[in-house]
Amino acid sequence: QVQLVESGGGLVQPGESLRLSCAASGSIFSINAMGWYRQAPGEQRELVARITSGGSTNYADSAKGRFTISRDNAKNTVYLQMNSLKPEDTALYYCNAIIRVRDDLVSFNYWGQGTQVTVSS
Repeated sequence: QVQLVESGGGLVQPGESLRLSCAASGSIFSINAMGWYRQAPGEQRELVARITSGGSTNYADSAKGRFTISRDNAKNTVYLQMNSLKPEDTALYYCNAIIRVRDDLVSFNYWGQGTQVTVSS
């Protein structure tokens, strides 16, 4: 079994920062891409940022210049540093990882349980 456990969400004021963490554990052979998605009430889940095993990144337009995704491959952990937060960043943030659980070509898509980020004055 594989688990993704997120942490770091909370309530902040506009302009403040938060750092989200997501640690993968369990029967892991290798991790391909890792990413962060978010879902606001009444909205569809959307990609925030993604990082490959080699360190290549891509961001949603709304995150560019404010958010930074990084990963520690030794710890199977991905981070999302969020600066200059805005009320429209309020959402449930989900960690995602594409993981191989054995030495073959099959990868599985895993999700964390979500961590709430609320930006409000």
